[in-house]
Amino acid sequence: MTTTQLGGTFRLGDRTVHRMGYGAMQLAGPGVFGPPRDRDAALAVLREAVAIGIDHIDTSDFYGPYVVNELIHEALTPYPANLTLVTKIGARRDDKGGWLPAYEPEALASAVRDNLEHLGLEAMEVVNLRVMFDPQGTAEGSIEPMLAPLIRLRDEGLVRHIGLSNVTARQVAEGRALTEIVCVQNLYNVAHRDDDALIDALAADGIAYVPFFPLGGFSPLQSDALSRVASGLGAPPMQVALAWLLRRSPNILLIPGTSSVAHLHENVAAAVLELPDEAMAELDRIGR
Repeated sequence: MTTTQLGGTFRLGDRTVHRMGYGAMQLAGPGVFGPPRDRDAALAVLREAVAIGIDHIDTSDFYGPYVVNELIHEALTPYPANLTLVTKIGARRDDKGGWLPAYEPEALASAVRDNLEHLGLEAMEVVNLRVMFDPQGTAEGSIEPMLAPLIRLRDEGLVRHIGLSNVTARQVAEGRALTEIVCVQNLYNVAHRDDDALIDALAADGIAYVPFFPLGGFSPLQSDALSRVASGLGAPPMQVALAWLLRRSPNILLIPGTSSVAHLHENVAAAVLELPDEAMAELDRIGR
């Protein structure tokens, strides 16, 4: 596919990536835990993503755990030179699949090294520090104690660039005062608009914003307005929601996830779906 068919491009660290990327979380088993239901299908989705030109894949060693990174390594090595793999650290899984914070310096260092081992890399292009002061969402608190060890890992050459995930605007400002931050990955979609001002501020400074749960996550987006606009355009509602994000701001990089090749193509088609001004206006009202 062409650059236009993948939503154009934006900077991510030292790389220029297509704005339509891929999130690998759904390749793990139910609850992002354990192996996939269909391993061959999971490998096929990864290979098709790269084949159609996607050059930004979001992952983490705590997806599975380890399962998704091992699938990526199996499916895609030797990696294309233009492929940017982004991971996140700051959490671990218990033996029942629960999510637990893991911010001790040794835990963060181990997480980076585990990601490198399972992906077969010598350095991670981007590592997002996932902040979990509140498991249900963002919460204020200084991120310096957990960011400092990650800065040291970057200085050692294990990490090239640092991003932040699940953070407030104040924490982004704190992080940027400590080091270069190349991206912010937060919950954001057509119905969840808390980060509107943050997105605009980051765009002005050329920093990427990567929405997680761009389609609602474990509770898919439900909106009469979204369904009405989609019906008028003759497109699936989730495709319209992705198209809205691409038009919302040029610094938004999308990482919708799927374990289906057909669904992958449906998501990517959002990059060429034209939203008339009146459709944008109606969609804007959903989250305001």
